[in-house]
Amino acid sequence: MADNSVEGLKARYGDRWRWLAVATVMIGTMATVLSATVVNVALHDIMVEFGIRQGQVHWLATGFIAAMTTTMLASSWLLDHFGVRKTLAAAMFLFTLISLAGGFAETPGQLIAARIGQGAMAGLMQPMGMYLVFRIFPRDRRGQAMGIYGMGVILAPALGPVLGGFLVDQLDWRYVMFAPAPVTLVGVFMAWRFLPLPVSRPAPYRFDLPGLILLGFTIAVSLDTLNRLQHAAGQENRILAGTVMALGGLLLFVLRERRTAHPLVNMALLRKPVFVFACLGAVALGLALFGSTYLIPLFVQTALGFSATEAGLLMLPAGIVLGMTFPLAGRLADRHSARVLVVFGIGAFALSAMLFALSDLELAFGWLVLWTVLGRIGIGFMLPALSTGALNPLKPQELGAGSSTLNFMRQLGGAFGVNLVALTVEFGEHSSGMPTINAFHSAWWLVAVFVAVAAIPVWRMRT
Repeated sequence: MADNSVEGLKARYGDRWRWLAVATVMIGTMATVLSATVVNVALHDIMVEFGIRQGQVHWLATGFIAAMTTTMLASSWLLDHFGVRKTLAAAMFLFTLISLAGGFAETPGQLIAARIGQGAMAGLMQPMGMYLVFRIFPRDRRGQAMGIYGMGVILAPALGPVLGGFLVDQLDWRYVMFAPAPVTLVGVFMAWRFLPLPVSRPAPYRFDLPGLILLGFTIAVSLDTLNRLQHAAGQENRILAGTVMALGGLLLFVLRERRTAHPLVNMALLRKPVFVFACLGAVALGLALFGSTYLIPLFVQTALGFSATEAGLLMLPAGIVLGMTFPLAGRLADRHSARVLVVFGIGAFALSAMLFALSDLELAFGWLVLWTVLGRIGIGFMLPALSTGALNPLKPQELGAGSSTLNFMRQLGGAFGVNLVALTVEFGEHSSGMPTINAFHSAWWLVAVFVAVAAIPVWRMRT
């Protein structure tokens, strides 16, 4: 039987074992982000096949992100009790089965349920990369490692629409559900081979299941209430009740986390100003990453008349440029102020969103490509700097909770960002039942303003 202790992996693979481990968690990250974004170019075809509107189809994106956000905080408990090797392998295997089931969905409800299941498993996988990097790399190489690992986070949204566009146009939209399955199967094999067993484990402690239920309830009710605003006439009482229940759920969750011995959220971390400011930056990053990845394909297909393949190809140059930018941003995060790099990234992305908001029907394809590239470069500068700025000051025993909380805040920004973008589009101008370019302009302005405002707390993130 292979020795998967740290010493055994070093003896078997030498110093490169760290990079093999990073590649393994990158596989999981790419699969989750790929599945979060690949469906976006298929939304138009799904709306046509099932006869549903944008107000319902957006749950394929929002439901995924909401489930991922909810389960993400469970990763710290799983890491403590089972280690990264078993947790990641099991999550990727279940993700594979759920993806295959989603590809055979016969109703919108079944498809949305599969997307929620994918998101739940993705939430367990997402924090693993950041946790592993900060445990196995020395402090002065973490930024570089996060830069390499982050290529998976960024390349997947860039390649996802290209792959999705090809699958939709040449085969069928169902293949976008099948697409991540081969990747996660490879990931299961790599996790068993390259990931280390835990050096030590804390004494067993009870999982905060009531906290997870309260958190899931709060997020689900909040997103459902936002969704109901799209058709508010006659639903005023349900919207009011949903708002009250969401606020009540949030209050109970906070009280639970403050009183329980082993909370989902380590409240002590939220008393560290640097970590809190980084979390606010992570919310903006989630809005930028997921909001724009949802909006760009829908915008160019619905308002500008592009095909699914063209919408996917629009994202490809941005992915290539970002793949070149991300390792550079990671190295800079090891040597320079995190807040300067994050604020630069915020500025670049906000400018990109403003340019999309000022676009018109006659705009050339090349300009749209350029603006997408600019936005992705901004995101590339934000991610590694936020990670190093937030986690470097933490103690080793706080890294699991810190990485899961930071990832949770990023996904929370993505979940509410996609929902707010969808709400803005639905409230905007429509023609023949489809949103016009003016509706999308309003959504782009919303994204630009929200992300730009995040520069204020990030500038106070002194490390």
